Amino acid sequence: MRLFILLLLVVSPLWSKRPNVVFLVSEDNSIHYLKHYGARFGSMPNIEKMAEEGLTFNHAFSNAPVCSVARSTLATGILAPRGGFQYHRKSALAKGVKPWTALLRKAGYYCANNSKTDYNFATVKGEAWNESSRKASWHKRQEKKAPFFYMQSFAVCHESSLHFPAKLMQSEKTKTPVDQVTLHPYHPDTPTFRYTHARYFDRMTVVDAQMGAVVEKLQADGLLEDTFVFYFGDHGGVLPRGKGYAYESGLHVPLVVRIPENFKHLADHSRGTRTDGFVSFIDFGPTVLNLAGLPVPDQMDGKAFLGKGTTAKELASRDEAFGYADRFDEKYDFVRTLRKGNWKYIRNYQGFYPDGLQNNYRYRMLAFAEWRELHKAGKLNAAQTQFFEARPAEQLFDLSKDPHEVSDVAKNPDNQTVLKEMRARMTEKVKAIHDLSFYPESYMVAKALGDGVAYGARHAKEINRLVDIADLGLMPFAKASKSLAKAMESENPWERYWACITASLFGDVAKPLVSNAKKLLSDDNLMVRVRAAEFLGSIKAVDPMPTIVGVLNESVSSQEVLLTFNTVVYLRDYKGYDFDLSQIQLRAKPGESSRRIGYLSGKDKL
Repeated sequence: MRLFILLLLVVSPLWSKRPNVVFLVSEDNSIHYLKHYGARFGSMPNIEKMAEEGLTFNHAFSNAPVCSVARSTLATGILAPRGGFQYHRKSALAKGVKPWTALLRKAGYYCANNSKTDYNFATVKGEAWNESSRKASWHKRQEKKAPFFYMQSFAVCHESSLHFPAKLMQSEKTKTPVDQVTLHPYHPDTPTFRYTHARYFDRMTVVDAQMGAVVEKLQADGLLEDTFVFYFGDHGGVLPRGKGYAYESGLHVPLVVRIPENFKHLADHSRGTRTDGFVSFIDFGPTVLNLAGLPVPDQMDGKAFLGKGTTAKELASRDEAFGYADRFDEKYDFVRTLRKGNWKYIRNYQGFYPDGLQNNYRYRMLAFAEWRELHKAGKLNAAQTQFFEARPAEQLFDLSKDPHEVSDVAKNPDNQTVLKEMRARMTEKVKAIHDLSFYPESYMVAKALGDGVAYGARHAKEINRLVDIADLGLMPFAKASKSLAKAMESENPWERYWACITASLFGDVAKPLVSNAKKLLSDDNLMVRVRAAEFLGSIKAVDPMPTIVGVLNESVSSQEVLLTFNTVVYLRDYKGYDFDLSQIQLRAKPGESSRRIGYLSGKDKL
């Protein structure tokens, strides 16, 4: 009899010992709108019940504050600037990147997605999922005892839920009292902002009910105690300065994991507890693989926080998260963030672009549009005005005192030790991952997308040099000027490119470099011409528009054109230059540039 039982154990499928995993994802949803995380409103009873039966993460982060980049990071466990998928949609579809669900499938898991994908990498059809559709579920697996991974996204709290007409504020009252919401300190206190804030709190109740229905199905199917259920937001919330911006409002997401009774041995935590340990999206894939008993590939950048070999003590010791923000539709930026405990360091590589630089989709929201109008009318206080002003090359925030990141303490003499440590960590990080954003997107699309990871590794020395040129912007101009002048004369076009960007960060104090930059207005490299014109135009040394018009009409690259239009909008809206759209006869396909053309023509094509 003992031999018979032993034989049964040997021949029984491995999946009989493996847990199921479910991801319930609320779109555009940071911690700031949940009562479970300290807000006055935003009660989510189903999620709160999950927390009573599981573990709440006080410090969970999306690595990027926008859909496709965040989801690509989540799906691969690879930091997007290392893999080449850090730009939001359209232009950068990295080849050769595989999601970790493909590994689950090879191990016998049924993988279903309902239904949003929104990746910045191309996948072979059927590789990532057994099924990805609005009808996908765990019910369709052929072997009913087979383990499954199921992901469902909920769009009722998406940014578009706040794209309402003004008349709705009168006809549709919110359940959350508008006069009792606490506004973020960088938001103006107006009826529009109060209504928008209250409306978003209301969305939490709606999405909670939808996710609760999924948990009920698991219970009805007798699967709940065999299933780890993850609830989290795919990135930050969508009130202005949330989604699309690398502040805590854009990166700090809720995460609750329900721990199943039958697999509680895989979680070194008691039910109903919270952890202060830091986790981010690069850690989710390794965690699911570890729960499934599968090895974590070396190419992944994250580390498992549940499953065999993980401990509550080790998790509690984690206190660091890395974030990034690049292109969002037609709007470019280049931001890297590092959070270490309660310190938040932000590196604004193109800080001369204000956060408020036009992004058509953002300004569909009445609150966004009103915010800009109040700024133009001079009716904002200092904290509310920051969004429309140039940013310093680096910022430091003490989140224990300033959770909304409005008081930059980088220049405080008492914080210089912390500042230097965080600065060094950031430089080390972008060099370690061979950050591909040190090349313009146009070049990356042409050269690096076959295998971004390998390309970055092969060009590590060059990237490190570009990082060093960018970091000249962190020292006094008197110390940086000779090196910048030398870089402007370099044989390497990307060194010339970054010398101009760094000069723009310095602004007027960099006027001694005017003669050097003027030589670059006829550079062989079109992107160098644009950056030289941008610098010279920003300090009123020359009219930049003739050079920029020439680039727009000469380029055959959609990405070059889009980058150039970004500069046009910056120079027109913030530096006062006229731009004559009738002079433009594009040779390149417009692509995302159509948004810029619509905005510049006054038609605001969205």
